[in-house]
Amino acid sequence: MMQRYPDIEIYLAEAPIEALNAWLGETLDAPPLEAVGKYKWRATGRIAGKTIPILLMERAADGFASLWLDSGATPWPRDVDCAREAARQLGCEVRCSLGGWQPGDNPDRFWRVLPNGEEDAIDWPDSGR
Repeated sequence: MMQRYPDIEIYLAEAPIEALNAWLGETLDAPPLEAVGKYKWRATGRIAGKTIPILLMERAADGFASLWLDSGATPWPRDVDCAREAARQLGCEVRCSLGGWQPGDNPDRFWRVLPNGEEDAIDWPDSGR
């Protein structure tokens, strides 16, 4: 059985708030993201009676925004599952961790998902765009 992650974090090359709000509203029954500081947005989604705290940090790394879903109750078991749907729905490059991180793993290895369905492992920040 596939391991379900306790939370989901993906990195978006573009984070158009309107498109994100539509996608998060549709998939997580979330209200529109609210600005809670410079480059910081929050909302709370709901699935099957469970709340899903959502945090978007614009400009988190190398021009990417971080989208963090602080719950194991999301529709996606792993970061990569969410990244694939986000790339498709938002039409932008999405990056995420390769898997559950373990001590000794290379912290700069990430999985890159493109909107056309291409995927590969990259070194980030060295990979360039």
